Amino acid sequence: MNIKPLGKRAVIQRVEAEEKTTSGIILTGSAKEKPQYARILAVGVDEENELKVGDQVIYKQYSGTTVKIDGEEFIVIELEDILAIIE
Repeated sequence: MNIKPLGKRAVIQRVEAEEKTTSGIILTGSAKEKPQYARILAVGVDEENELKVGDQVIYKQYSGTTVKIDGEEFIVIELEDILAIIE
């Protein structure tokens, strides 16, 4: 991947949603919600930023710009739309 975010932005990729609920019900493609958590692939320049490549994060629903490169989907998102780091 050759995307370098500018300014206070990051490039993230969604982590796939579970196909089975905790009670064991298998979800079909249309029943799955798009997850609001993702993995950081690249981070722009910001002195106050504590994110690094590889972090798993939770981000605001419906935020960012989705782009498709070589058949893969990425999201370019403002750093302020990233809500938390999953540890």
